[in-house]
Amino acid sequence: MLIKNISALLGDELNFVSNTNIQIQNNKFKRIQPKIKPSGKEEHFDCEGLLMIPGFVNAHTHIGDSIGKDITLNSSVDKKIHPVFGAKSKILKNTSKANLTSFMKNSCYSMIRKGITTFVDFREGGLDGVILLKKVLSETPIRSIILGRIEFYQDVVQIKKNNRFPGEKIDEFNELIKKCDGIGVSGANENSTSVLNYYSKITKLRAIHSSETKQSVSRSKKNTGISETIRALSLKPHFLVHMTHASKSDLHSAAKKIRGIVICPRANSSLAEGIPDIEFMQKAGCTLALGTDNVMINSPDMFREMDFLWKATMGIHKKRINPKDILKMATVNGGKILKKNIGVIGNGKIADCIFLDKHSLDLEPMHDPYASIVHRASESTIKAVMIGGKIVHGKI
Repeated sequence: MLIKNISALLGDELNFVSNTNIQIQNNKFKRIQPKIKPSGKEEHFDCEGLLMIPGFVNAHTHIGDSIGKDITLNSSVDKKIHPVFGAKSKILKNTSKANLTSFMKNSCYSMIRKGITTFVDFREGGLDGVILLKKVLSETPIRSIILGRIEFYQDVVQIKKNNRFPGEKIDEFNELIKKCDGIGVSGANENSTSVLNYYSKITKLRAIHSSETKQSVSRSKKNTGISETIRALSLKPHFLVHMTHASKSDLHSAAKKIRGIVICPRANSSLAEGIPDIEFMQKAGCTLALGTDNVMINSPDMFREMDFLWKATMGIHKKRINPKDILKMATVNGGKILKKNIGVIGNGKIADCIFLDKHSLDLEPMHDPYASIVHRASESTIKAVMIGGKIVHGKI
């Protein structure tokens, strides 16, 4: 396939090129240069008036709770989403697989239409939960990285005693890990350091929620005398999720040991927990990616995520932020943290991208493409979405 006469954001720095040709072969970007002619019967498209940007990488989701949208608006964080006694846990346990599947599939199509080409899901429900999501993915063209977990949580006494991972759970855990891309741990406050060390031995992706709320931070200090983030690092995670209330010391420790942090600003705000301080995190040396978190409390929309983070951060700090940095969090940085060839338009990268209509009412005239994408673009400005070299939504 040859894409002709298109504007594009290229490479790790999202460099804007006003007109180029892009050749796609075997699901990847093969050549990018102004003068490429179609070879033989190669399919080609004149894309004058369109802007190609990398497909969004939604680096943290829980789509299993898609059936419970806004069901616990006025409850506390724990009453909403605690893995043991929260409303979400009860919903997942008491809803039929058919209904869960139907609404998870809706969330996948919603993400595709909004330009999300890959999402990273912290999968509840053990092996059954992983199998359920795989069934949904077999019927939808979106790509997912599945981070599973077994339904095993420890109480304060067990954590203080540093109880080991139980032998009777080993086979269940091993079977789970075989079927998914890694492990997504609920948090350090539900696991002893011994258990986190046990989980750290797997060779696949490892990630964990950390320092999302003031309550979770203080709980760790009260129960163990150790910061929640330092305990989370016992997992030897590739990335941490949230870190909204992490200390300066926590962030410096994390920056030395992990690939990056996935932040979920709208979800944190909808839980009345504030938003992550991205300037604080970047100064500590952390690479940041964006996620939309639970569908139950937040829509899976990266356009909204970028717009909110950009403006809320500038409003709080009264200081300008380059919108390109925000766009990187939704694309390039997700690929970096996952160590996947996604989130970038470049030779050899997987051909995931969004085609935006530069002449749409909300975008024209586009004086600054980064600002236009971050706070003006939306689902309505998308002409088409490509995943792995195939148009899966719209047309060009």
